[in-house]
Amino acid sequence: MAIEAADIVIVGGAVVGSSIAYFLKRDGFKGSVVVVEKDPSYQFCATGRSLASIRQQFSTPENIRLSQFGVGFFKSVKEEFGPEADVSFRENGYLIMATSEGRAALERNVKLQQSLGADTELLEAHEIKKRFPWLSTEDVAAAGWGRSGEGWVDPHALMGSFRSGAREKGATYLADEVVGLTMSGGRVAGVKLKSGGSIAAGTVVCAAGWHSYKIAAMAGFELPVRPRKRLAFVVDCPEPLPGAGMMIDPTGMSFRPEGRFYITACSPRDGEPDPDEEDFEFDHGVFEREIWPRLAERVPAFETLKVQNAWCCHYDVNTLDHNAILGSYPGIDGLILACGFSGHGLQHSPGVGRGIAELMIHGGYRSIDLTRFGYERVLRGEPILESNVY
Repeated sequence: MAIEAADIVIVGGAVVGSSIAYFLKRDGFKGSVVVVEKDPSYQFCATGRSLASIRQQFSTPENIRLSQFGVGFFKSVKEEFGPEADVSFRENGYLIMATSEGRAALERNVKLQQSLGADTELLEAHEIKKRFPWLSTEDVAAAGWGRSGEGWVDPHALMGSFRSGAREKGATYLADEVVGLTMSGGRVAGVKLKSGGSIAAGTVVCAAGWHSYKIAAMAGFELPVRPRKRLAFVVDCPEPLPGAGMMIDPTGMSFRPEGRFYITACSPRDGEPDPDEEDFEFDHGVFEREIWPRLAERVPAFETLKVQNAWCCHYDVNTLDHNAILGSYPGIDGLILACGFSGHGLQHSPGVGRGIAELMIHGGYRSIDLTRFGYERVLRGEPILESNVY
């Protein structure tokens, strides 16, 4: 039976959209919630292709608090979703390395994190070498090390838990694509579907990842969120790397263990091209040009690695400041934004889901004040300068 109307329509049913749906129903919203997802297999969404890491080592208080709520949520999934729930949280830590040029910023960040209760430790170069003797630290002055509350989860399990939890509490999922918005008197009044139908709605939530800029265009404004391709490689290593967590090189290259293998990735360096890309074509040369040399320099044991697998995904990069855009668009009622996470969406999905649910149920944030992430800063051209962007 076709759905003709709903109190809330959420565009995008991956981890952020499903988290919003779940918290809406969990926290007492009595109206109807419909989640529209164009790829119900989730094989092309960023969630399913995510490295699924979580850290408290940010330089923005709101991001730290979102991560802290996320960690607590991951640890309590059985209480939240039932005894069978498991997101395989691996609390293995993050090491964020800095050269002498970046040391002052690192120290400020660690001090802020500690002031907010994060279990972050500042390690000197000799302490890094003692803890990770297989790591080359010649150009490293110091590092932030998350002794607890940092690691990674199973992204499919987390998304599945939110999705099944939302459905069990009354949310409806629809396999379709939003191709237009219904506008009425300066407000969004519903969505038009690729199947030919439409759904009238009291509120439409845009949680469509990098597709969000297309939804915004349907409402008549430009959203600074663009699809940026990111590559990940699974490699082996002939020698064990005891104690390895998520290891972040000063250049932005990262690696972490995954079973008996390692996952490694990197983002473009400052000043390098980072164009909009929607395809899933894969440039294997990136590994040999960009990643392998840095891996081998940082960990000599990686000189003889072998690539086992590779994939790509698309971050919904907020080109203003690499931080989420949350809340309403000034001057257009009936539309809520939850996008632009720039690679942080999965780890912040529990806190964002709860926050957006609070905004719609109570008219304001009740737990973590996420007002700074509103669209107003985009209109003012005032970025939130998060220095720990990876």
